[in-house]
Amino acid sequence: MKKIEAIIRKSKYSAVKEAFHDVGVNFFSYWDVTGIGNEKEGHVYRGVSYSTSDIQRRYLSIVVSDSFEDATIKAIISSAGTGNVGDGKIFVSDIEECYRIRTGEKGADTLN
Repeated sequence: MKKIEAIIRKSKYSAVKEAFHDVGVNFFSYWDVTGIGNEKEGHVYRGVSYSTSDIQRRYLSIVVSDSFEDATIKAIISSAGTGNVGDGKIFVSDIEECYRIRTGEKGADTLN
């Protein structure tokens, strides 16, 4: 099993959620987060300068079986990417075990 964590633009959340459902990933968690990015200069909107050093993003946490890893990552990249700085990051780590609290089952079958 793999844990896939992604930090994406908040404006791309709906597209990513739809892409997940298209590939069969039907459960994940998310949080609204603020982070510091590489962009150093602010933006000016209607004559007012705004700092972009604190960036509003959405943090997604998805646990999938090994067979869904590539499809999940491709879904994120294709639906969250704009080609601009600040599209986000994806992190993948191994999950040793998973338990279903209701029944006490363990293993990859608990993800369904």
